[in-house]
Amino acid sequence: MTKAILLLSLGLALVIAEVLVPSAGMLGIVAGVCIVGSIVWAFTISVQTGMMLLIATVVLLPAVVTIAFKILPHSPLAKKLMARGFSFDEGRGVDLRDQVLLGRSGTVEAPLRPVGTARIDGRRVDVMSRGELVESGTAVRVIEVKGNRVVVARESNESSPPEATSDGFHSGHHPTTP
Repeated sequence: MTKAILLLSLGLALVIAEVLVPSAGMLGIVAGVCIVGSIVWAFTISVQTGMMLLIATVVLLPAVVTIAFKILPHSPLAKKLMARGFSFDEGRGVDLRDQVLLGRSGTVEAPLRPVGTARIDGRRVDVMSRGELVESGTAVRVIEVKGNRVVVARESNESSPPEATSDGFHSGHHPTTP
């Protein structure tokens, strides 16, 4: 029984190694042979021992694979192989031309639902509204630029915010009564 458990443990360790080390599948094949061999060995001892080891394998194998994939991004080899990617802080993933758009006006070309396009300073820019629908042809002003996100608002909303009425609601937004 001890030899079968050791063989199963070796197979599970090789599964982790297969995920972490590029081996063209050789470690995976050896892991599979070890796991199947441990189950066969356990069945030669007794059917009950074989069934216990088979159930343990069915439970442990997915858990070991999950753990291996959780470890993978933090392994030294994966850190060398994976690209770090761009960050907004470095500026490499950002269109620097967007930074000068803050405060500029333009016209919506594709409806903002809330994302669409607008022509600002003669350039077509992917923009987003603050959540409201803005139809094509509407004049907008850039109110925020953060990373690659350019946020616009209707030109009329920025120049004259809606005034609150005596009941606390903005004009034109009264609750309906049934």
